[in-house]
Amino acid sequence: MSKRVRVKPSKGQSMAGFFCGLIFCFIGFFTIIPIFGAFGLIWTLIAIIMTITQGINAFTDKGIASHEITIDDDMQMNTTRQRKSTEERMKELQSLYDEGLVTGEEYQQKRKEILEDI
Repeated sequence: MSKRVRVKPSKGQSMAGFFCGLIFCFIGFFTIIPIFGAFGLIWTLIAIIMTITQGINAFTDKGIASHEITIDDDMQMNTTRQRKSTEERMKELQSLYDEGLVTGEEYQQKRKEILEDI
């Protein structure tokens, strides 16, 4: 199962975007529309939409998310499973030693590593 997290820009970033948007709106109204006509209208409408979005993010707590992140819960569970307690690791090492799968020297070295990780 995955979890979706919506992310919105910071207040400072939104404020900067808002004021830059205002500048683009004024340029659109007084320069781009008179010179380029229909293209100027489209350009100015886009500038207005961007300015409103940034204004909402800057001046309200509600905000509009700029992007979305999906977090895979299976990855989180695998990470948790990999972290074994010191006791579990020591018991596992002891059983390997008892079964003769590791030598006394390997046992002591690994035991020291486990105890250093505490």
